[in-house]
Amino acid sequence: MHLPFSVDVAGRAVLVVGADTRAEHKAAVLRDAGAEVTRVTPATYRRGDAGRHWLVITAAQPAENAVVFQDAQAAGVWCNAVDDPQHCSVLFPAVLRRGPVTVAVSTGGSSPALASWLRRELESVVGPELADVALRLAEERRRIHATGGTTEGMDWVARIEAHLDDLRSCQSKGVGG
Repeated sequence: MHLPFSVDVAGRAVLVVGADTRAEHKAAVLRDAGAEVTRVTPATYRRGDAGRHWLVITAAQPAENAVVFQDAQAAGVWCNAVDDPQHCSVLFPAVLRRGPVTVAVSTGGSSPALASWLRRELESVVGPELADVALRLAEERRRIHATGGTTEGMDWVARIEAHLDDLRSCQSKGVGG
């Protein structure tokens, strides 16, 4: 069983091993998240390279992934081998983003296709208005904390539903939220 959580890669050294579009895609996603990405081909990867990074992604043949994974494990570095779950200490879920709202779906590496399908299904449930709701709630929390208050014990469900109702009402009237 894998434990899902979000991690901040901004400013972190990440190594991507691979020469194909999978490696290119992972490198782009990591750069978009602020990681300092170094990309090498499997042929130019050298033992010890993993230990100079915070995270390693490998998108190569299984035998090459195994070498990178073993090197990362020895250095205490997280490693993801694309489409090769036996050489992963961390998995990438299928991700749906709506502003600050992130929904991640994982099958523990058993079926990335199923995770992607489920993410697409969730797009109709997790609408773009949730980004606005999240931003409104963040502002409420900020105001409460700024006055020394606490948000513990508040009825957030009622607040969420009120914000959603307000946004939907504005949308039906053609007015911005």
